[in-house]
Amino acid sequence: MDLQDLKAILAQYKDGAVSLDEVILQFKQSPFDDLDFAKIDHHRGIRQGISEVIYGEGKTDEHILAICQNMLSNQQKNILITRISQSTADYIAAHIPVDYHPIARLGIVGKIPEPTGKGKIIIATGGTSDHRVAEEAALTAEMLGNEVVRLYDVGVSGIHRLLAHMDVIMEAKVIVAIAGMEGALPTVIGGLADCPVIGVPTSVGYGTNLGGVTALLSMLNSCASGVSVVNIDNGFGGGYLASMINHN
Repeated sequence: MDLQDLKAILAQYKDGAVSLDEVILQFKQSPFDDLDFAKIDHHRGIRQGISEVIYGEGKTDEHILAICQNMLSNQQKNILITRISQSTADYIAAHIPVDYHPIARLGIVGKIPEPTGKGKIIIATGGTSDHRVAEEAALTAEMLGNEVVRLYDVGVSGIHRLLAHMDVIMEAKVIVAIAGMEGALPTVIGGLADCPVIGVPTSVGYGTNLGGVTALLSMLNSCASGVSVVNIDNGFGGGYLASMINHN
């Protein structure tokens, strides 16, 4: 159940379509289901406005499927599953429809909803090698009801590529800037844009990139105001935070 479901139930009660007892029954249902291996939080959508997302890495195919089936049986219409392989997606698809995005390693049960955010979210990358993290961020934001504009391969080594899109940058409500190597992109964008910038460091780079630590520290030490940073390769976290900003 999410906020829209809650509003619909209350509207039906107001119109006399359902009884008070039926409304109470909806709220009496357990806020979570205990599947032994997982406790599914069905009231997260009411508390936070966004239903629970499944982090697939480390879970068995059977566990992911069982969680999806439980969510669907509790009226969660759209389900986002991050960090899954093609074989896991195939296993799920044998039981319920799932749309798999191999670059992002992300599965969607249901469909991407129409945008409900206040503006546009830009997903920008330093290079094509950041594509997988960027697509995780972009699809997460779209799944959470946002209009997303992709600006890929606009890193600082060819800054004219970024400056060519100043009109798009100035229209953004929030920008997710994704980069490996030295991680300078969020700072540059933060010095150009008048909206919040979320830096996502990636593990892309040679030796002293240190698996993304160099980019992470660079972003954390940004001299541009309004730049926040999520963890290394955390496209989901960047897209999720951008959605929260765009809906408030």
